[in-house]
Amino acid sequence: MLILTDHPLIKHKLTKIRRSDTCTKDFREALGEIAGLMAYEISRDIPLKEVVINTPLEKCTTYEVAEDVVLVPILRAGLGMVNGITNLIPTAKIGHVGMYRDHDTLEPQNYYAKLPPGLPNAVIMVLDPMLATGGSASATITQLKKCGAKTIKLVAIVGAPEGVKKIENDHPDVDIYLSALDRKLNEIGYILPGLGDAGDRIFGTL
Repeated sequence: MLILTDHPLIKHKLTKIRRSDTCTKDFREALGEIAGLMAYEISRDIPLKEVVINTPLEKCTTYEVAEDVVLVPILRAGLGMVNGITNLIPTAKIGHVGMYRDHDTLEPQNYYAKLPPGLPNAVIMVLDPMLATGGSASATITQLKKCGAKTIKLVAIVGAPEGVKKIENDHPDVDIYLSALDRKLNEIGYILPGLGDAGDRIFGTL
């Protein structure tokens, strides 16, 4: 299922990161803020458990998150989304998957993976600012499923129809969260209108 988180504040900050003249500092901050705003909506259905606590006045029954939340940024651009989400969910565990896209074939190549234990019982958010061809995200989700992951959410800032279709075909059980669904990919696999290379803009390596 595709979910567009089109809150007015997200739209405002998305305009900032789309601008070609936005500096690295402002781009990085706004992208993290968008991720945090998205996480608020994405976490709406996280399971809760009842707990009994002592307030300063009496005991009360209230709620805590019942399952671990695991963030899996796809290196390197996905790292730009981590702080925005951990500001909201500071107990989240963080795994890492390294993928790069071959510039000739546009196929994903895996070069690194380090994941926390307990994936079968966790809510997992796969993070990548751009859902372009969908190859890297699909390969990452496949890897997580091989490790026993069951509840996976793909979180991207901007997506293309081609990438959405790829995930829907390969992983129909995975919800896709986007701030914007853009028009299409160009001939070299970049999203139009998009926001350029998110990794380069986050880390200042233009």
